[in-house]
Amino acid sequence: MKKILFVTSEAHPLIKTGGLADVSGSLPKALAELSQDVRILLPNYQALKIQGQPKLISTLKVDNCQVEILETLLPDSSIPVWLVDYPEFFDLPGNPYNDAQGQAWPNNAQRFALFCRIAVEIAMNRAQLDWQPDIVHCNDWQTGLVPALLSLEKNRPASVFTIHNMAYQGIFPAADVISLNLPGQLWNPDGLEFYDMLSFIKGGIVYADHISTVSPTYALEIQTPEFGCGLEGLLSHRKAALSGIINGIDLEQWNPASDPYLDHHYQSKTLADKQANKTALQQQLGLPVDSNVPLLGLISRLVAQKGIDLILECLPELLEMPIQLVFLGAGDSAFEQQLQTQADLHPEKIALSLGYDERLAHLIEAGADIFLMPSRFEPCGLNQMYSQRYGTIPIVRKTGGLADTVTDSLPHSIADKTASGISFNEAGAGSLLEAIKRCLLLYNQPSTWKKIQTNAMRKDFSWRQSAEKYLQLYTSIQSENKPHESA
Repeated sequence: MKKILFVTSEAHPLIKTGGLADVSGSLPKALAELSQDVRILLPNYQALKIQGQPKLISTLKVDNCQVEILETLLPDSSIPVWLVDYPEFFDLPGNPYNDAQGQAWPNNAQRFALFCRIAVEIAMNRAQLDWQPDIVHCNDWQTGLVPALLSLEKNRPASVFTIHNMAYQGIFPAADVISLNLPGQLWNPDGLEFYDMLSFIKGGIVYADHISTVSPTYALEIQTPEFGCGLEGLLSHRKAALSGIINGIDLEQWNPASDPYLDHHYQSKTLADKQANKTALQQQLGLPVDSNVPLLGLISRLVAQKGIDLILECLPELLEMPIQLVFLGAGDSAFEQQLQTQADLHPEKIALSLGYDERLAHLIEAGADIFLMPSRFEPCGLNQMYSQRYGTIPIVRKTGGLADTVTDSLPHSIADKTASGISFNEAGAGSLLEAIKRCLLLYNQPSTWKKIQTNAMRKDFSWRQSAEKYLQLYTSIQSENKPHESA
């Protein structure tokens, strides 16, 4: 049994702004189910959704800050969550990173540096908790100083740093190095310095024993200028210690056989029952009820990263086809306006719901025939996995986790029963349109379509599979845990 300290800035259902929270709420549970001793470390934000009163388990002074550590449990589990309680930094209205007006907290460097220092104190068993981890698993830039500070400690635990999205790096003015009282030996171009700025994410990439990211393809992509966000050289330098492990999905929450948001349940053996959800979706959104017309769904942030502009470029041709389109999401106001205009002009073809609605999201996954996900980049992605589980065939661009979780439907993959979607290479409207046309050809071959649906629904996207891979990774870095040279 390994002792694992899972250090994260958000964890579902306690607090969530994005996919990091889903991982932090699910992976520790899956590791605990494999009989590991996991503790989650999280700041004690004002917005945390906690049942009952957390108990005080330790008080320590770090960097002239009197910090309390409180304990609660991750809901629906027996996993302890340790909360770093320092009201001046964390007991504030807003989300983990921004104030109530959506502006980044001006002292984010100080807030997360303190959080990292507490993680190190716990990791070195200096927090009066009588518990020392074998592995410290850090996530995204907010925890990047943990491997850096641990690198200066003797007899330290092994460290893993997981990159969930390279686009967020935690970059601050160089002057913060002094105010944060960071050890001088970390401040150099081979350490935390990034073009005369302080980079938190670099701390994780340079000093962790192993770097992981959320899909094997994304691990390769971030070593290129297109996806590396200026750190591709360093990531390439450390490629021997870099790997990708695909995220899992919550199989209880996303299960067409028992989904509480659906009135009509089904599974791969009763695929005909999926049709009732299509009818319900068409009725709810005011689209003509027609079982034969292909219904294409999209649930997404409406931003360029997600390829919304590619869909808008295709729309004139798509509207000439016998299809219906359902969009759920919010984002760039220009994209919202363009979609709204098209939905107003073509109410018999397009239904648009701006914002987010969990119940509608589940109904779209169940009721659509085809799911659109033409992302420019996608570290992992979840909706393509939900779609396959619901027998809704995803059309994806071959990037990141989309490339790793969707098998293109070609003659050989249809024959060997691995086909589970449609993928295309180029981030262009023409390529997307060709993929949609190819998908519609298959839709019009009912026996082949049903085979692809069945293949998709039988794929294993469980967190257990991911947790087993992380466990193998922990074991391998523990056995070779020796401080490596800085990059």
